[in-house]
Amino acid sequence: MANDILTEHPRRAAPGRGACRDDVLGAVEGTLADFLAGEILALDEVDPALGGFARSARDLVLAGGKRLRPTFAYWGWRGAVGNTEPIESVLPALAALELMHTFALIHDDVMDESATRRGHPTMHQVFTAQHVNAGRRGDPVHFGQTAAVLVGDLCLIWADQLLARTPLAAATVLAARACYDRMRVEAVAGQYLDVLGDADPQSWSVDRALLVARHKTAGYTVRHPLRFGLALAGQTRDQDTAETYDRYGTAVGEAFQLRDDLLGVYGDPALTGKPAGDDLRTGKPTALLMLALQLATPAQHAELARLHAADGASRRPAGERTATGWAAADVARVARLIEETGAVTRIESLIRSRVAEGMAALEDLAIHPDARAALTRLAVTATYRPA
Repeated sequence: MANDILTEHPRRAAPGRGACRDDVLGAVEGTLADFLAGEILALDEVDPALGGFARSARDLVLAGGKRLRPTFAYWGWRGAVGNTEPIESVLPALAALELMHTFALIHDDVMDESATRRGHPTMHQVFTAQHVNAGRRGDPVHFGQTAAVLVGDLCLIWADQLLARTPLAAATVLAARACYDRMRVEAVAGQYLDVLGDADPQSWSVDRALLVARHKTAGYTVRHPLRFGLALAGQTRDQDTAETYDRYGTAVGEAFQLRDDLLGVYGDPALTGKPAGDDLRTGKPTALLMLALQLATPAQHAELARLHAADGASRRPAGERTATGWAAADVARVARLIEETGAVTRIESLIRSRVAEGMAALEDLAIHPDARAALTRLAVTATYRPA
């Protein structure tokens, strides 16, 4: 990714009352750009190599993305404080969520050996290429993975630093920090279950795949950001709102992950920024695949079970997977088989029911009407999306 990406994302002024989602995104982008510019300058002064290292992190942070976590946090906050409170007081906290998300993406890509993210090479691929182009000694793949892990760690530290700059009462920031910490623990726990499922798919089930979705994605994407916003509003003791945010966040967050499962198999790579079928190549026990195995006829089951073969072929590094006969020739066939089992239709039904559950949770909630309308829209846009 080019290092001049800051010029590709012009900053917009922070919004005031009645802010729309695009205004929030612009304000978060500006906060991130300002913060990262200062951090890069400080590292540049230590050693130019560190400045380049930090710019790689900045480029990924500012390379786009849905910015769902700061958006949900914003509306969680706005629902509690109304539409007159200026956003400036919470911008560092909102932007910190995006840095935390970048940390998670980088580490996830290393674990999954993913080649692309948002249409660009993943961080470990960027550093691997740098190693090769510079003619350095040692294994370039190991260097790339090591450097990427460090970039992820740096983003997590930056998130902590930015959160600490939130200009609110110390007790309010401390309450938000407690929510933030719970979110991180739950995300790591869910990621471990995801890794465990990859290593032991034979013991997985639809229910366990949904458990992973609930902890790895639902809490981290929707439920905890809403709670985080409520904490920033100084209303952690508002149990009615907190419980409603939990119900809405769990339902919409699970629907978000179920859509992600479908996009991982049937999505357009030009829109998703990632190759279609990677989950199939690796035999990842997603809810989609587990449901297909559950619904399959004996013949379909035998074909799908090849994903779980213990011969190691599906566990080869990403660069080798497409060289195998199965990966090159059979992804489309397996995708069709999954659809023929009725699993896709069932997943779509689960998405609809969870979106409806999330919307129903908002009906009797005493929050600002702008926030209710925004969260209702987000329940749909976050779960019925092309990427």
